[in-house]
Amino acid sequence: MLSKLRQRAKDERGFTLIELLVVILIIGILAAIAIPSFLNQKTKASDAAAKELAHTAQVAIETLATDNNGSYLSANGSPAALAGYEATIQTTAGNGNAYLSAVVATATSYTVTTTSTTGDTYSIIRSGTGSLTRSCSNAAGQTACVGGTW
Repeated sequence: MLSKLRQRAKDERGFTLIELLVVILIIGILAAIAIPSFLNQKTKASDAAAKELAHTAQVAIETLATDNNGSYLSANGSPAALAGYEATIQTTAGNGNAYLSAVVATATSYTVTTTSTTGDTYSIIRSGTGSLTRSCSNAAGQTACVGGTW
């Protein structure tokens, strides 16, 4: 019985060192491809949050204008005025979130600007004729703002 166990142990062979090195090399190549993609996702999420906040501010200023006979003027220079209409609008930097950095308004037009944690700024501009333009400025060579629009 003991001799049969010894014979079976001799017959079973493990992996060679070359086979193990090839597997480790393949895993290393896959990790080198995947890790930069995962690291870039945080930047994309931060910029997406700033874009969403700009849209939320747009809805808030349109609501404010509805309450003021169509005039956007009461929101001029006051992100806090929009936060009064929508409590989720953050008006100061902090907590790792995007924030509403500027509101410029006249009676018939406005610009709301948000700033991402990456430093990119996103603006929604409503002209006096009612047309909307989305613009952005790129900070520190980020690629989220290609061509100045989003």
